[in-house]
Amino acid sequence: MAAVPMSDKNQLPISCDSHVVEAPEVFAGLVERFGDEAPRIASVGDEADAMVIPARGGRILGAIKAGIASTRIGRAADLRRRPGHKPAPENFAGPELRELCRRGYAGLSEGFVNGAARGADQEVDGVAAEVLYPSYFFSIFGLENLDLLTVCFRNYNDWIAGYSKASNGRLIALALIPLHDPARGAAELERILKLGFRGACIPCTAPEERPYRDPAYEPIWSMAEEAGLPLSMHVGTNATQRRPQPSQGSQPRIDPIAGYASAAISIQRTLTELICQGVAHRHPNLKFVVAEFNAGWIANWLERLDQGYFRARSAAANYLNLRPSEYWARQFLATFEDDRAAVLVRELVGVANLMWGSDYPHLDSTFPCSRQVLDEIMRDVPGPERYAITRGNVARLYGLAQ
Repeated sequence: MAAVPMSDKNQLPISCDSHVVEAPEVFAGLVERFGDEAPRIASVGDEADAMVIPARGGRILGAIKAGIASTRIGRAADLRRRPGHKPAPENFAGPELRELCRRGYAGLSEGFVNGAARGADQEVDGVAAEVLYPSYFFSIFGLENLDLLTVCFRNYNDWIAGYSKASNGRLIALALIPLHDPARGAAELERILKLGFRGACIPCTAPEERPYRDPAYEPIWSMAEEAGLPLSMHVGTNATQRRPQPSQGSQPRIDPIAGYASAAISIQRTLTELICQGVAHRHPNLKFVVAEFNAGWIANWLERLDQGYFRARSAAANYLNLRPSEYWARQFLATFEDDRAAVLVRELVGVANLMWGSDYPHLDSTFPCSRQVLDEIMRDVPGPERYAITRGNVARLYGLAQ
């Protein structure tokens, strides 16, 4: 792929993990074809422009909650932030944010409607460019109706291709691939390559009935490898939705604290599958991105993965000729936001295997303090290593001008 020209402003960071707030046109035609199973944008209670799926009941996510970080500049409340950390999460029960939620898309910055205007947000945060993932569409990865899922992904890919094109190279769109059905996935992968995409997203967990070791995925791995197309696995993109358990007394059906703190468990199983069952071995030039699971945990996990392999080699593919950690070093990259632990163990994870992302405009975003956060968590990192983690690695991965 040819390098995308961009203003380097002398090596500003590139966010490897940012997001769109999907526009209403992404949902065009879905209700007419799929009825109550189809996602659509609607106002629900005091929240405007929320994505809802009537067959599931209730709203899934509203525009303001999806893009909350974009409102931080214009709101009266001062940002609260610990040194080395992103701003504290917003309190949506307060009157200011409740009123903002009633505005929906109208409460977001112009950059979410027009890709050409998103550069203004990047200027505020001191960022040169962003790699884009979805927001509303995380929930779509778990749809059981594969016809609906495939059409949703196609709609999204067509829309984000146009949205990012308007940015003059400052927005790098990732396509969504319906790997739930390998034949459909291969067809959409072939299509988006013709559209010029530089990366794509696959589920962070494979369908239960078809793990990623399955030979049915081989045409997809081969096509992506040949095209030099990295495949990202973002937190929340599970191919199978987790079903809430019945409530017991006053306890919540799903513990949000435990779920957030233990998010890495799901991707650890996927990575073990890709590495130990031979996918990485068979496709040595295929790159995988572990997106928004943070990265400090990876150092210890790689040690345990190697030890587990030595303890039970018969459980792995019998043709592996590298340690699991060596496959990681060759083919996998992980993103983080304000993960000081990842910075401290960078030699164990691999400086070349780490990429910083702002998570803009989500609740966990470092915006509008990204440069300050980076200065704080990388205060003792040599310049060349900081450059690699905040710009060089992502630019090399997606073929961007450095």
